[in-house]
Amino acid sequence: ELLTPDSSRFWPADKYEPGKSQPSFDKQFVRDYLNSTGWDKNSTPPQLPDEVITETQRKYKEAYEKITGKKFIFQ
Repeated sequence: ELLTPDSSRFWPADKYEPGKSQPSFDKQFVRDYLNSTGWDKNSTPPQLPDEVITETQRKYKEAYEKITGKKFIFQ
């Protein structure tokens, strides 16, 4: 799990602004969505909407491509 968006924080260097919340390529996007639903973290979490899943996939794909310099190809 080392160096994955689930265990590490990845920020685009060209958008970094000290003292501000950074755009990221990690699971914080999903956490933010779940927090916005009022989920208590003790019960079963709500189902993620398709748009949250799609945006998470996009972020992970972009992280892969920026880190490796390779195009992501789903197999």
